[in-house]
This record gives sequence, structure tokens and C-alpha cells, in this order.
Amino acid sequence: MKKIASLIFVSVLGGVITLSSYLYLFPNKEKTVKIISNQETPKIVQTSNTNTANYHTASIDFTEAAKNTVDVVVHVKNTAIKTVIDPYAQMYYGRQNAERQFAQVGTGSGVIISSDGYIVTNNHVIKGATDLEITLNNKQKYKATLVGTDSKSDIALLKIDATDLPYITFGDSDSIKVGEWVLAVGNPYNLTSTVTAGIVSAKARDLAGNMKHDSFIQTDAAVNPGNSGGALVNTRGELIGINTAISSKTGAFVGYSFAVPSNIARKVVEDILEYGNVQHAILGVKGAELNGTSAKELHVSTSEGFYVTNVEKNSGADAAGIQKEDIIVKIDDVNITSFSDLTGYISTKEPNDVVVVKVLRNGNTLTFQVRLDKKELYHVKDLNFNLKDLTQSELSRYGINSGAKIVSVENETLKNYGVANGYIIVRINNITIEGAEQAQKILNMKQPNQAFRIEMLNPNGELERYIFR
Repeated sequence: MKKIASLIFVSVLGGVITLSSYLYLFPNKEKTVKIISNQETPKIVQTSNTNTANYHTASIDFTEAAKNTVDVVVHVKNTAIKTVIDPYAQMYYGRQNAERQFAQVGTGSGVIISSDGYIVTNNHVIKGATDLEITLNNKQKYKATLVGTDSKSDIALLKIDATDLPYITFGDSDSIKVGEWVLAVGNPYNLTSTVTAGIVSAKARDLAGNMKHDSFIQTDAAVNPGNSGGALVNTRGELIGINTAISSKTGAFVGYSFAVPSNIARKVVEDILEYGNVQHAILGVKGAELNGTSAKELHVSTSEGFYVTNVEKNSGADAAGIQKEDIIVKIDDVNITSFSDLTGYISTKEPNDVVVVKVLRNGNTLTFQVRLDKKELYHVKDLNFNLKDLTQSELSRYGINSGAKIVSVENETLKNYGVANGYIIVRINNITIEGAEQAQKILNMKQPNQAFRIEMLNPNGELERYIFR
């Protein structure tokens, strides 16, 4: 019994000594444990200037915009009757018996803009058509009539005899932003309405080598043959552009597509319905856009804007006080950084509209209110006559789709040949003339000793051909 008691006593005493030694040798152990168990939460380091507290992660929903658009986009079938001359038949049977006719069919898209059947498409989709057929997304077919066209903007207005059609509303193309999501809806490859998505890649884009004053919306939404004339819409389902062209070496989509801004298309449609043709407004200045090289040569401090080289006498710009060497940097709320910015915005305006123009002059910022003039006459220097666009009634009267009307003939040679006011130029060197501006540019580019072969309709509608050197 005494042995057991002694053993217990020794065990307890050993435990006490061990515990005391541990506490003496490691007095801060408890504190160390607490530090390990109470680590601070790691801090999040932002790699963006975006305030994450206000960032919404909800994805953009395209379904409603697509649903509201597919039924307003239509298929446009263009049938044109072409006449060719068989040279072998002409040799043996004469020209009259050598003519052969065939039907050439083209396709594209269009957008319904009213419940009673008005449809917007591209001018190049219906150009030369003798028959137009519209197919709705529900497979119903209608014959269409051409109401009017504007070759400069590549917009045409058609009409079908129908009621209670779904239609789209115009959005404000000036308010769209680069990076904004958009949908392209059209009928590529003769399919029913097809939707693709992308973003706005650039605004006021000018396509190099084009003789028109372009101001396209550039997107990366896939657009293929047959999409021309289709709708470019924002996520609210509003029409912000008419798909017109792609940049491609193969003819298929490779990453860039272009659309006529809706503000220009809407203005063209309104003018056609009200006047029968498009009323072109002008600011009354000539010049060029600035860049780094030209800014250095002109000794100006900015490399963006429109540099005025000439102000047309008695124009709206002249009356307002704009001068040569002014730099136009803003019109209304639109920043002017390029030529296409200026022409694109003015294309949305009517003659007699008043715009606020901000210019830089000798380091100072000045503001002018300019009343826009109407562009009517296009002067041809060497041949010394003026041209004007044809009205829709004139086009219908002569059974043509385009041309340029001669007015104010001052050239004695032309007068001696019998060319007078009212003659209509339809082709120059086998180039079909879309309007007065195009004819003016071609004729004013004439080089010394260069010959021009001009085909014209006289006031009786008879075709006459002239060669001028």
C-alpha cells in the first residue's frame, strides 16, 4: 500500500515539474496561437479605375431586340432585264436580230418602317430593277414599287400594298458610342431573317477610294452577301443604321462591316416623301481635315478638325462670319475631327436649318450660328455648264433610275452641237451616272488631251453620244 502511494506521489510530482518547466521555457505560446488563428483577410487590389461598388455584372439581353427586329426585316429580290449583242449574229443577221435579252436577279434585304408598307433598303440593291419582289419573314410575298432613291447616301425607299405590318422605329445614330453592342439583321444567302451581334467599332468612317462623302458606322457584327439593306439595331431594338457594305478581299465577311447612320436614312426618307428627291444642305465652306502632317505644314496647334481653305461668297457660313483658315471643331453637339464627321452631320440637316459652329481662330474659340444653304447646282469647269439632280418625276418620265440634268449651258461648242438646257447625262466613259455630284467630279478630273465619251438623253428622251477632248 505504501508502495502504491509512493508511486502516485512520484507521478504527480513529475507532472507538476514537467508543466512548470514548459511554462517557464515557452511563456508566449498562448499569444502565438492567437496570432495564427486571427489572420487578417487579404486585401483586393483593383487593376481598373472602375468603381467596383457600382459595377453591375448582369449580362446584356439581346433576345427582345432580336425578337422585335426579325419580323421587320424583309428579303428583296431585284430582277433586271439586260440586253446584250451577239457579235456573230450581228455579223450575219444585223444588229437588230443580234440582240439577246436575259433576266439578271439580285437579292438583298430591307427594313419595314411603317405599318402601311414603306421599306428602306440600299440603292445598290434595287439599282436597274425592272421588277421588285418583297418576301416577309413569314414567307408572304408582295410586289414592290420604287418611291425614290438617293445614290449619294445609297438609300432607296420602296412601297408594298399591305397594312398592319410590324415596323421598326428610328433611333438616334448620333448618340451611339464606340464599344456599344449592336445587332445586324438581314437575309444573307437567301435565308430568312438572321441575327448577328457585335459592337460599334468606329463612327463617321470614310471608305477610301469612294467618290461619295461617306460617314458610315463601322461594326464587327457579321454581315454577308444579302445583308445589304438590312437593319443595324441597338439593344433597345431601335434602328440606328442600314447595313451597306463589308471590307473584304474575298466577298465574305472578314471582320468589318459598315452601315448608313439612321439619321441620314431618316432624312432621305422624309425628303423623298415630301419633295420627291433629297434636299442637300451645305455649310458653304471648302477645305480638308487636319492630321499631324497638315497641321505642321499649316503651323496650327491642333491635328484634328476641318481646316477652311475657302468660304463661298453669300453662303450661310459667309453671312455668319466664318473665315478662311478657321478650324471647325464642333457643330452643335458633334465633335468634328474629320471631313466625314462634318459631311455626315450636315447630311442629316435640311436647307435653312440653323446649326451652331465652333471654330478655332488664332488660338481663340469662336461660335457662330449658320443657316444652311441648299445645294442645287454643280459646276463643270472645262465644259462650262451646271448640273443638277433629277426629280423623281423626271426619272419616271424618262424611264431611268439616275442621271444628271444640264442647266445653264455657256459652252459655245456644246451649243453648236445642239446641247442645251434639259439634256440628261446618263453615262460618261461607260460609267453610269448616279447624280450631279458624281458627274461633276468625273468631268472636273479631266486631264489635257483626255477624251470623254458622254451619253445623253435629249428633251425628247432620245439617246445622243458625244466625244469631247
